[in-house]
Amino acid sequence: MHHTVLCIHLNKGVALMNQYHSNAQQPSAWRFFVYSLVGILCFFIPFTINGNNTIFVDHVHLAIRSIIGPLMPYVALIMILIGTALPIVRRTFMTSITNLVITLFKVAGAMIGIMYVFKIGPSILFKANYGPFLFEKLMMPLSILIPVGAIALSLLVGYGLLEFVGVYMEPIMRPIFKTPGKSAVDAVASFVGSYSLGLLITNRVYKQGMYNKREATIIATGFSTVSATFMIIVAKTLGLMPHWNLYFWITLVITFVVTAITAWLPPISNESTEYYNGQEGEQEVAIEGSRLKTAYAEAMKQNALTPSLVKNVWDNLKDGLEMTVGILPSILSIGFLGLIVANYTPFIDWLGYIFYPFIYIFPIADQALLAKASAISIVEMFLPSLLVTKAAMSTKFVVGVVKRISHYLFLSISAMYTSN
Repeated sequence: MHHTVLCIHLNKGVALMNQYHSNAQQPSAWRFFVYSLVGILCFFIPFTINGNNTIFVDHVHLAIRSIIGPLMPYVALIMILIGTALPIVRRTFMTSITNLVITLFKVAGAMIGIMYVFKIGPSILFKANYGPFLFEKLMMPLSILIPVGAIALSLLVGYGLLEFVGVYMEPIMRPIFKTPGKSAVDAVASFVGSYSLGLLITNRVYKQGMYNKREATIIATGFSTVSATFMIIVAKTLGLMPHWNLYFWITLVITFVVTAITAWLPPISNESTEYYNGQEGEQEVAIEGSRLKTAYAEAMKQNALTPSLVKNVWDNLKDGLEMTVGILPSILSIGFLGLIVANYTPFIDWLGYIFYPFIYIFPIADQALLAKASAISIVEMFLPSLLVTKAAMSTKFVVGVVKRISHYLFLSISAMYTSN
């Protein structure tokens, strides 16, 4: 009897020692709490500095641009030239027709960038709504914002936050949007931060095998949409700030409703369920017992797999720079081409007729103008706002909402999805 009891106690002691040594070899749990909290503060909590109310990542981006000052166009141009050269040097343009077309757009973007920065192009390039608009609203912000966001992303992705949130959000996200629970983080990052940051998260998580191709497509086209900070700019332009809360919440609801519908319709529903580079992908966790304990356990598993912060930052920064140089030249050329088509051809007017029957059934003023504004949002997300500044308030409100939910179709950013 005594011998049996002694063996039991010895076995328990050995088990405790093994557990102690196992825990000692695991990264400390503080990484999950501290890094995730700092990541949340960087991406999700807006605050005001010098009159600008935005998130920490955007404040850093603005500070860097202020320091670089008049050299900022040259920085953007260097990134455009690198992004144009890479597919040629790597010969990836030869792998498919799509890559060849995108490379040609990149070459065109490099030519436009050189002409604009060195002031040697045709006069149309220097009109306010063309070169200056594309460079100041897209090229220069994205060239800094994406790398800065990539660094901050190291804190948000990798130390367990996605897994923790995913366990809780899975019962909502999977049945409605056909995406994992962790995609809720993408949705919030895009709304509070920036669509480019949302895309950066999606791209990173997709390459890690946490999303398959169809899930990444749903998230990119449905959740990585125009940010709340850009919505403020639109609201100011259209005079909607007195109705800001109504505008914001209606847009939020409609965006998610539209995403829930399009996720179940072709062509998105027909997308492949394969994972990046043939990875097996992560399976959703079966909940046994407490959801909190399961969420925490999944967070700790991911925390244990993630390398040191320095290596994680470096890996994310490389991805961010790769994405930045990859998208800038094609965004510039496609955006410029889209603006030419919108302003010098009747194509947008013709396209507006597609929207007219749907608009006609609603008692809204300026229906023809609203149809054109809906069509022109395909070219660039800010153009509809400029088109209806003198229209009725109801028209401006509808344009503000439509611009928000149709963002993923506009040409000047479509290269983001194709390139990455």
